Amino acid sequence: MSVPFLDLRTQYQSLKNEILPEIEALMSQAAFVGGPALREFEEDFAKYCGAAHAVGVGNGTDALQIAFRAAGIGEGDEVITAANTFVATVEAIVLAGARPVLVDMDPRTYHMDISRLEEAISPKTKAIVPVHLYGDPVDMDPVLEIAERRGVMVIEDSAQAHGATYKGRTCGSMGALSGFSFYPGKNLGAYGDGGAVTTQSEELAQKIRQIGDHGSLKKYVHEVLGTNSRLDAIQAKILRIKLGHLDSWNDGRRRAAAGYRERLGSHEALQLPMEREGHVPVYHLYVIRSAKVAAIDAALKEAGIGFGYHYPKPVHLQPPFSQLGYALGDLPEAERGAEEILSLPMFPELRDSQLDQVCEVVASAL
Repeated sequence: MSVPFLDLRTQYQSLKNEILPEIEALMSQAAFVGGPALREFEEDFAKYCGAAHAVGVGNGTDALQIAFRAAGIGEGDEVITAANTFVATVEAIVLAGARPVLVDMDPRTYHMDISRLEEAISPKTKAIVPVHLYGDPVDMDPVLEIAERRGVMVIEDSAQAHGATYKGRTCGSMGALSGFSFYPGKNLGAYGDGGAVTTQSEELAQKIRQIGDHGSLKKYVHEVLGTNSRLDAIQAKILRIKLGHLDSWNDGRRRAAAGYRERLGSHEALQLPMEREGHVPVYHLYVIRSAKVAAIDAALKEAGIGFGYHYPKPVHLQPPFSQLGYALGDLPEAERGAEEILSLPMFPELRDSQLDQVCEVVASAL
């Protein structure tokens, strides 16, 4: 029995009777950009995240880049973030004109090693960007304490953490700003690209909205240099419908994660995702770590089971970031993790029979 890495078709079949009439109504109104559909989703998403404001943008990379610009971050500034992250986190810092400073990976949490965070701060540091990687919240209390004491801003990368909570606080509500992605494979995914920025500040929300709409808050009046990055109404309508299902989908992911732990937890050659008090992850990805990852890879391929690598080559070793001056060996934990971390199938509808199949194959490789 083959098992897909992600199953968006099954999700769509369960939703199409809700979604298609809403899209048809929107098409009939010819209300494609802005309007009530966008405002309603922004209001609902802000409330869901525990934020005062949410502003829809074109994608998750734009969400971070525009957040940096709204915070006044640009040329000559440094922004600290995790060495183990998707390229968009670092890409957005560079596109905003700032310099990324990478903190090596904690080998147990896969997040930035917070014990190394403070030594990365310099007089040029403007912000710290904790990445809630794989849907697991960063240990935010020490990050926020260091940031406050050192006078720097915290901007969350919540692209993989829709609905995850840390000590009762939802990702997207703890930093001054937070960027989300609605790429289709995310826990809350659109039917195309999309993103949003959340904040508690009305002033920052207005800046986000202005930058994303060609630097304009009033038609044909452009007070700052902006860009074209707006969440279109059709995607907003889809996302608002899907938001109503997000908690149950996240519960389904946690159920699948518990199934993996029950079936694979006894294997000493395998490191499973860390469980920590106060952290309620949403398992955007279910990553395992093993020195035997090549054998697991081969066994999964032979069985027709989908899997992925997140991420197979660290950002600091990618050619576009060579100007940052990092070399092989500078961030050893992130480099080792890239060789040993593999993602197993994860979606809310994952059946017990599918979990059995995946875990039998993994166990056989071990």
